[in-house]
Amino acid sequence: MKIAVVGTGYVGLVTGTCLAETGNHVTCVDINVKKVEAMKRGELPIYEPGLELLFHRNIAQNRLSFTTDLAEAIADAQIIFLALPTPPGGDGAADLSYVLGAAKDIALLLKEYKILVTKSTVPVGTADKITAVLKANTNVEFAVVSNPEFLREGVAVDDFMKPDRVVIGTTDERARKLMGELYGPYVRQGNPIIFMDERSSELTKYAANSFLATKISFMNEIANLCELVGADVDMVRKGIGSDDRIGKRFLFSGIGYGGSCFPKDVQALAKSAEDNKYDFKILNAVMDVNTIQKKLLVQKLKAYYNGDLKGKHFALWGLAFKPETDDIREAPALYIIDELLAEGATVSAFDPEGMNNVKALLGDKITYGTNQYDVLQDADALLIVTEWSLFRTPDFDQIAQLLKSKVIFDGRNLYDLQKMIDCGFYYNSIGRKIVS
Repeated sequence: MKIAVVGTGYVGLVTGTCLAETGNHVTCVDINVKKVEAMKRGELPIYEPGLELLFHRNIAQNRLSFTTDLAEAIADAQIIFLALPTPPGGDGAADLSYVLGAAKDIALLLKEYKILVTKSTVPVGTADKITAVLKANTNVEFAVVSNPEFLREGVAVDDFMKPDRVVIGTTDERARKLMGELYGPYVRQGNPIIFMDERSSELTKYAANSFLATKISFMNEIANLCELVGADVDMVRKGIGSDDRIGKRFLFSGIGYGGSCFPKDVQALAKSAEDNKYDFKILNAVMDVNTIQKKLLVQKLKAYYNGDLKGKHFALWGLAFKPETDDIREAPALYIIDELLAEGATVSAFDPEGMNNVKALLGDKITYGTNQYDVLQDADALLIVTEWSLFRTPDFDQIAQLLKSKVIFDGRNLYDLQKMIDCGFYYNSIGRKIVS
């Protein structure tokens, strides 16, 4: 098939590249001229494991191309994906101006039946709004489809190529048939394509992310309780995760969730409930817990240093909101850094992929390392913020030699407690006993 993808952010670029990988001809369109020119030269604008290989292969085989010309992109396309940003406004509501603006631009260019697919995460009723915009600006027949993405940063290529399910919201039979053909190659192992109405599809995305965010916040509450009563959150996690009604994923305690999806999707669903005069108490509590949890390491530090962090220097391992991505949106590290700087402390940080994004945001407010060890020099303590694999088995002797004191605050529970005792560290993690 011939496909157009409007927007080349994280979702749009992964979607376009993976659709090209199964033989479709995909044109990605973006208004950012410099970005488009860079992609034409084969420069990938984001870090995502496995994407670079597919990106270069499909460009080389002329199945993936880039343009700033919307008319050119959609001219021969049977299906047009809208993968545009929907940032939260001040009240938590999703900003649909990019999506609806693109819909109007497309409507004015339509000459024959096409399918517009919302890949962006959008509130319930957005398909109706897009339909209204199209009807107001064209007499050409069209269909609007909701097809939410369920891509996890760090494993997005695998998630797209081997989805556990594909959700398609449409009441148009022609669109249903074409969308089924498009996704057929990705579900050959028998995972379902679930067809439903547009509104149910839109709500499915928000409901999924909000439920996963709830699991994370619930486990963080359990972790905090474990510290108070002397239990071990890792044991509790194993005990309840083996119940297949609950499952073992998203049960790791830590310093809160971040990224591009969970924060804004939980906000948007809570705002949607508020707009419909429903008090979504659980979601409001989830957001409150997460805000507190992101700053928990700082509270632990203040308790350890008797409330005075002024003049202290801390090393941070990890800046991205999760491993295997350079995404720092709503990353706990940013909250921790802000709190530390406000308390008069200084910070040096290392992250395998996220440092350039943090430099663009914070500049020289903190210092940056070339590897995980050089940020430790003369630091009062090490703070582990993101669970990158290279942090899991470090050289503890080298850590001890570089730090002023053998002190680690671990926001991701990377290390075995007995190992920390044997190495002689003061070790403060989440939901487990403190060892020293």
